[in-house]
Amino acid sequence: MAEKASGGVQSVERVFELLELITDAGGDVTLSELSSSTDLPLPTIHRLLRTLVSLGYIRQLPNRRYALGPRLIRLGEGANKQLGALAQPQLKILVDRLGETSNMAVLDSDMVIYVAQVPSLHSMRMFTEVGRRAHTHATGVGKAILAQLDDDTVRGIVARAGMPTPTAKSIGDVEELLADLKLIRERGYSIDEEEQELGVRCFAMAVPNAPTPTAISVSGPVSRVDGNFADKAVPILREAAEAISRELNRT
Repeated sequence: MAEKASGGVQSVERVFELLELITDAGGDVTLSELSSSTDLPLPTIHRLLRTLVSLGYIRQLPNRRYALGPRLIRLGEGANKQLGALAQPQLKILVDRLGETSNMAVLDSDMVIYVAQVPSLHSMRMFTEVGRRAHTHATGVGKAILAQLDDDTVRGIVARAGMPTPTAKSIGDVEELLADLKLIRERGYSIDEEEQELGVRCFAMAVPNAPTPTAISVSGPVSRVDGNFADKAVPILREAAEAISRELNRT
């Protein structure tokens, strides 16, 4: 990490480096694992962890591993609300142009959490609630997010979270999932083919250069969301994802 003129700023950077390392490791690590992942001196790591534990942002588990603490939940919920509010105008454009429900979700530990939604005006539509958590492998947004990650990271996520099959069409094997992710990377969008809910098809796309893995989607009954719908929806999804990316990265 580059040296900063202000020691206070450098301390803040070091705290967030540790928090991100713990997050990337799946939520809990040992002191030695942290030490091997950063150039920070071991006494510095130990001192910062001790401070974070006292504040509730880190927990020390009975097996002496360090885990993300409960005070981070409130910060994450607040950030998710802001992210959802930022994306809402683009999600509304998706619904106005395509007529189906639009959603935004982010990767939260090893699951996706829906942070924004604009529902379709149709009486028959997909009912996914903001705040709902779902497995990555069985959702359009989840697969769009996984496709942005390397295969080893994907294996780790599904190993920790499991691969339940909500429907008979859900993917329940990691090799099958990796093959699907390869196709998603090639075409630039994912499809939930009734994998989360029978009778519902979803097209999703990752938001490029998002600060946290993020995806948007449009979904509806298979009677309306068909091949012709895909031809129209994919370019509009891409426009929305790029617009959200620009907003997120505006300086």
